[in-house]
Amino acid sequence: MRVNVLGAGVVGVACAWFLNRLGCEVTVIDRRPQAACETSFANGGQISVSHAEPWANPSAPLKLLRWLGRRDAPLRFHLRADLHQWLWSLAFLRQCTPARARHNIEQLVRLGLYSRATLQALRRDTGIAYEARTRGILHFYTDAAEFEAAHEPARLMREFGCDRRIVSADEAVAIEPALRLARSRLVGGTYTEADESGDARRFTRELAALCRAQGVRFLMNHTITALRAAGDRLEHVEATDEEGRYVRLAADCHVLALGSFSARLAAPLGLRLDIYPAKGYSVTMPVLDASRAHEVSLTDDEHKLVFSRLGDRLRIAGTAELAGYDRSLDRERCAAIVRRFEALFPGAADTARAEFWSGLRPTTPSNLPYLGATRYANLFLNTGHGTLGWTHACGSGKALADLIAGRRPEVDFAFTGPARQGMRPAPARETIAG
Repeated sequence: MRVNVLGAGVVGVACAWFLNRLGCEVTVIDRRPQAACETSFANGGQISVSHAEPWANPSAPLKLLRWLGRRDAPLRFHLRADLHQWLWSLAFLRQCTPARARHNIEQLVRLGLYSRATLQALRRDTGIAYEARTRGILHFYTDAAEFEAAHEPARLMREFGCDRRIVSADEAVAIEPALRLARSRLVGGTYTEADESGDARRFTRELAALCRAQGVRFLMNHTITALRAAGDRLEHVEATDEEGRYVRLAADCHVLALGSFSARLAAPLGLRLDIYPAKGYSVTMPVLDASRAHEVSLTDDEHKLVFSRLGDRLRIAGTAELAGYDRSLDRERCAAIVRRFEALFPGAADTARAEFWSGLRPTTPSNLPYLGATRYANLFLNTGHGTLGWTHACGSGKALADLIAGRRPEVDFAFTGPARQGMRPAPARETIAG
């Protein structure tokens, strides 16, 4: 079976790997010169099953009201004359009920556990190197109300199989001694020992090299311009190469894994994907004083930031702006991330050599990705992973490869589209119109 995978980020490349393992003839198509040049380029680095509380939760509406007008707000809306943004925002608010938040947490934990185990198996089988750390993820809190609010999501995650346990401030410092410098600020934390971290860009490019060695074809510098259907099937993909020449790409199946740009390509087919780009920021700095720098991957829920150690570099990433497809850097937001880091880990990094980056996370109102079939028999979705693309990439890729091959995936997830191989139908969530 010939399969076109549209997109060479961590999600698309992982999907290509697992399709190839099932014997498919795979072509990966992307507009950039290398894999992982966009959202996978400099993300937070976490393999974080414990990051399963969706942005849309019962506390979100009040927080958003408090954050209105703040340029450094963790989640910031740039209200625009954009119907897509307004419809997405209304759908987001509909997801903020306790029942929907519980359902979404359960789905994210299921996919996350499966994906983490799949990544671990891939690492064992291939020896792939990507600055992996297996020291868990510690969520720490400097606000008592935020810490109290974390108890119920953590309990739900434990119920669904993710061992996110509550720890005291002193226990948090014992897990990550670098937090001793901020001990007076800490009120507690949660710790998930089985979570991991690593460099998503390096992983993606190393996996792409392994794919090429197994016969996967990569068409880089190819900009996809349209998906063309005939009846109930996708007939071909249209693209332009690096010299602007028209290219027509046919295959037996196609996988849409273009992140925030997936919705634009799907719309002319009558498929409405409720994905909106959420611009996230990251800062990467060299370690200056190893005794002050964190070793364990950390999450600061109050400020929506994650901290990872990538060899001799420190990566701090997070926050979100809903401002369309603009990737320009807001220097005030960049400075706010550095200020928060310095307040917690003074002198740990060489801030004068900080490298700033922004990327567009493909975010759904529920935080659940589109993973599965469409009404076009040979068009499949692997997109909309939001902040969890790195966490869910391997599990999503393996599950979708199974679906395409007519096999039942090993994970019980609310797959998009019609039930296959005896699976139950997906429960209602963001619908695909048409």
